[in-house]
Amino acid sequence: MDINYRSSFKIFGAIMLVMSLAMMLPLIVAVIYGESDCIIAFAQVIVPSAIIGLMLMKLIKSKKKALKMRDGAFIVSITWILFSLIGSIPFMLTDSIPNFADAFFETASGFTTTGSTVVSDIEGLPKAILFWRALTHWLGGMGILIFTIALLPALGIDGQQVASAEMPGPTLSKITPKLSDTARYLYILYILMTLAETVLLMFGGMNLFDALCHSFSSLGTGGFSNYNNSIMHFQSGYIEVVLALFMFLAGMNFNLFFIFFRNGISAFIKDGEWKLYVGIVACCTLIVAIPLYVTGIYGPGDALRHSFFQNVTVITTTGFASADYMLWPVFCQSILFLLFFVGGSTSSTSGGIKVLRILVFAKMVKRSLVLRLHPNAVVPIKVNDRQVSGDTVSHMSGFLFLYIGVGVLCTFIISFDGFDAMTNISAAFSCLGNIGLGFNEVGPSGNFGIFSDFSKIVMAFTMIAGRLELFTLIVLFTKRFWRPFR
Repeated sequence: MDINYRSSFKIFGAIMLVMSLAMMLPLIVAVIYGESDCIIAFAQVIVPSAIIGLMLMKLIKSKKKALKMRDGAFIVSITWILFSLIGSIPFMLTDSIPNFADAFFETASGFTTTGSTVVSDIEGLPKAILFWRALTHWLGGMGILIFTIALLPALGIDGQQVASAEMPGPTLSKITPKLSDTARYLYILYILMTLAETVLLMFGGMNLFDALCHSFSSLGTGGFSNYNNSIMHFQSGYIEVVLALFMFLAGMNFNLFFIFFRNGISAFIKDGEWKLYVGIVACCTLIVAIPLYVTGIYGPGDALRHSFFQNVTVITTTGFASADYMLWPVFCQSILFLLFFVGGSTSSTSGGIKVLRILVFAKMVKRSLVLRLHPNAVVPIKVNDRQVSGDTVSHMSGFLFLYIGVGVLCTFIISFDGFDAMTNISAAFSCLGNIGLGFNEVGPSGNFGIFSDFSKIVMAFTMIAGRLELFTLIVLFTKRFWRPFR
C-alpha cells in the first residue's frame, strides 16, 4: 500500500491556504497597534504560503479516491512539523524569539496546545506576536486539520483517515453521517464557546485583547498567557473561575454537547468517561484544598478556588497558573503530578493519556482481580454498556507502554543538560502530555528556556508526538511505512 502523494500534497495546499488566512488575524492586530515590524513579518509569511497553497490545490490533479490510514499518518505528521516551522518564522523575523530552536519550540508548544514557553519577558512581546501565540492554541486545540476536513469534499477527497490520524483520543465519533458536517458543527460550537468566554472575561475587567487571547488559550487547553505571572497577574477570583469552568468544558468530549441537545442531560449521566472525569476533578479538588486550608495558606473559599483551578488546568493539560504551587505542601504537588498522567476526555482539546483509557485500564485491573478468584469466569470489559474489543484493549495497552517509553527516553536525553531529576521528568512528561506546567526549574516561576537547543528540539518533537497520539508520528520512522511514489 503506497502513499497517495498527489492527494496528500493537494491537502497540504489547502492547509497552507488556511494557515495564511489564519495569519491575517495577527496581521490585523499589528495594523491596529501600529507594529510595522510585525506587519512586514506576517506579510512575508502570508503571501508565499497563500501562493504555494493555491498552486498545490490548482495544479495537482488527483483521482477521487479514499485515503488510507498510511496517507492520514503521512499528512498529519508532516503538517504539524511544517506548521511548527512556518509558524516560527514571525517570531524570528520580529526578533521576538530570534533563535530557531526557541522559536520552533514555542510554535510547536502553541499548535500542540502544550503551553510551555521559553520566553522570560512575555509582556515585552509585541501585541501581534502575543495574539499569534494564543491563536496557535485555538487552531491546534480543535485541530486545524479538522477544519480543513470540512473543505476536503470540495477537493474530491475523503477526510476520514486524516481525521482519524489527527484527532486526539482512542476513538473518533461522528455526530452526523458526513464527517465534513461533523467538523463544521464542532467548529461552530468551538466558536460560540470562544465568544461566550470572551464576553464573560470582559465582564471581569479584562480588555478585549486579553479576553480573546485567554479564551483562545483556555478553550484550546494551551496555557499561553499575555503576562509573566500567567493568571496570577489579574488577582481576580472571578476571572479564575470563568477560565476554570471553560477549561473544564474544553476537557470534555465535545460530541456529548451535541448528544445533550438531542437527548438531554442523560447524554452526560450515561457516559462512563464523563462521570470518571468529573469524579477525578471533584475528588482531587477536595483532597488538595484541605491541606491548603489546614496549613493556613488560604481561607476555605480561596483554598477551594485555587485547588479547583490548578487541578482543572493540569487534568485538561492547559497549563495556566493561578498560584505558585511550588510553595504548596508536597502532598498537594504530588496530586498535581499524578494528574500529569490522566489528561482530558476523548474528542476534547486536551492532551494526555485520556480519561477513557484510564477507565479501561481500571476495568482491566478489576477483571484481573476477579479472574484470580474465579479463573473460569467470563468478565468482559464494558464502557457505556458496550463491550471493548480485545484489539482495542491491546492497542490501549500498547499506547500506555509507548507513552511511558517515550517519556523516559525524552527524560534521559534532556538530563544531559544537568538539571535535577524532577525538573527533567516533569519537563519530559509535560511536553509528552501537552500539559505545559512542570516542577522545580520549570515550575510557575521558571520556563523551558533553561534547556539546550538540542533538548528544546527533542521536546518540541515530543510535544508533536504526544498531540498525535504517538503512533501517528512514530510510524513515519519505520522502514515499512515508506513506499515508492504512485
